[in-house]
Amino acid sequence: MQKTTRRLADGREILYFDTGDGMRHDAVDRRPLEPTATASEIRHDPLLDEWVAVTAHRQGRTYHPPADECPLCPSREGRRTEIPDADYQVAVFENRFPSFAGGPGPLSAQEPDGLFGHRPGAGRCEVVCFTADHDASFADLTPARARLVLDAWTDRTAALSRLPGVEQVFCFENRGREIGVTLGHPHGQIYAYPFTTPRTARMLQTATAHRERTGRNLFDDVVASERADKSRVVAEGEHWTAFVPHAAHWPYEVHLYPRCRVADLTALDEGARAEFPHLYLDVLRRFDRIFGRGEPPTPYISAWHQAPRTAPGRHDFALHLELFTIRRTSGKLKFLAGSESGMNVFINDVPPETAAQRLREVGNE
Repeated sequence: MQKTTRRLADGREILYFDTGDGMRHDAVDRRPLEPTATASEIRHDPLLDEWVAVTAHRQGRTYHPPADECPLCPSREGRRTEIPDADYQVAVFENRFPSFAGGPGPLSAQEPDGLFGHRPGAGRCEVVCFTADHDASFADLTPARARLVLDAWTDRTAALSRLPGVEQVFCFENRGREIGVTLGHPHGQIYAYPFTTPRTARMLQTATAHRERTGRNLFDDVVASERADKSRVVAEGEHWTAFVPHAAHWPYEVHLYPRCRVADLTALDEGARAEFPHLYLDVLRRFDRIFGRGEPPTPYISAWHQAPRTAPGRHDFALHLELFTIRRTSGKLKFLAGSESGMNVFINDVPPETAAQRLREVGNE
């Protein structure tokens, strides 16, 4: 892999990732951009012991531009974009409208009891462009290009984890207008959080309790049980297993785990890195066939779960990817209504075993 680092007109960093050596990325961003100004802060919810980001500056971000004005396509004569070069394989750049940015700051609380704590929303947000082809999707990538994206995720995880104040790095892709995507170009994002996210904190707590009760690792036991049961396994290889979880929250949800447990992307061995693109592309293509031929592309969220940098129990955490769609059947979405949004109690209309069977079936189409 070759990595090239440049700067955009407003000082933000852009990185190009290429397979092989010899690629040149020397185009200059000549747009008349003002320096970015962020106003991100995080506020502590004392009832849930969670942090919430407040980011008023993001209201003006780009919203559903026409394809010929896409800011993630390569630049061309008369049309300057976020990617100065005329072509690229994988490009990563600092988000102009980040939810988290800058270095850490002190915790403040204005009222006497100190209940309403807040501090700067430190961290960094990056955009990952998977391909220069505006009309493609991740599932259209070759295994070699998907491996390049994996290498870019790994590189950024390592780099962002070293930033002052960063506690957890989250690589993810939102796909489809139904998910809330505002740019149609195939891309993902990376958030470097200044705290451990609530979902990860909960996993760490349950893993610790399981270790204390059984002396074993919770993630290892879950994967072993799913592989032994087989009814929810969708695909597996020598290094990875993909399965619908026993208590899936979403109509179609697949988790991908490496056989050898590691804490984050930086710790994957070469065998797991080489196999992942093939298995992941297979699962993504199955997702696009779930609802039958002629259906629009399946909207989904693909989320890497990585261990926080310093949280207790980090050594017990297992890197894994969770992929799910909010479409429950043809033409119908799974909305997060009263029970899910109000009480965080999910109600799934598709039995996990049925979802797994359907995903296995479409693998042969």
